[in-house]
Amino acid sequence: MANGKGGKPSKEEKAAAKAVKRQAGKERRSQLWQAFNMQRKDDKLLLPLMIGSIVVFALAFFLVGLVFGISWFLLPIGIVLGVLVAFVIFGRRVQSTVYRKADGQAGAAAWALENMQGQWRVKNAIAGTTQLDAVHRVIGRPGVILVAEGSPQRVKSLLAQEKKKTARLVGDTPIYDIVVGNEEGQVKLKELTRYLSKLPRNIDTKRMDTIESRLAALGTRGGPAIPKGPVPGGAKMRGGMQRTIRRR
Repeated sequence: MANGKGGKPSKEEKAAAKAVKRQAGKERRSQLWQAFNMQRKDDKLLLPLMIGSIVVFALAFFLVGLVFGISWFLLPIGIVLGVLVAFVIFGRRVQSTVYRKADGQAGAAAWALENMQGQWRVKNAIAGTTQLDAVHRVIGRPGVILVAEGSPQRVKSLLAQEKKKTARLVGDTPIYDIVVGNEEGQVKLKELTRYLSKLPRNIDTKRMDTIESRLAALGTRGGPAIPKGPVPGGAKMRGGMQRTIRRR
């Protein structure tokens, strides 16, 4: 499509861009509404908490406004803040529900790692077993983090082997090893990303690039592919998936 004068977008291009933007907004609202309905059916406290936050903020600002004679001015502000808090409550309860349902399922840790925000370099399933135990590698400002999920007895040896191989290539860069689970000494799935974000910053992004290049040569070991998301309890893996180690 041709541009307007001076290389500026033509009316047709602007109209098309607006149409795409409207469609994207419509899809986001549809997804949000679906998520809300699903959460509402599963979480009986959601609506009371959301409505309560709006009422509390509106009432608080209205009462403060009475003292200064500007109650009808502050009331809309209270309602807006209440709505914002209601959305925060909604988001956190949805996240909590997702982690609760994913907890203990194969691929849950990999899914959580891939959804982290920030400068994290995630490589899933660098080692695994036929029972869907897996070790994932994360490179970040703390250094190298090896994250294992599955049976603690089986992943212990996997972690030790991967840590030994990694140490040969990263020099004095710190290496952390984590087992995701609910037992003593393990990191709970819902706390995994927060746990990683609280680790000390030991290296810069340039060092991260160097380490990532070195570790790319390690490759992977045989075993089944971990799923792209948590596998529902009791679900069976198909043969093709069981014969492959890599997600990617």
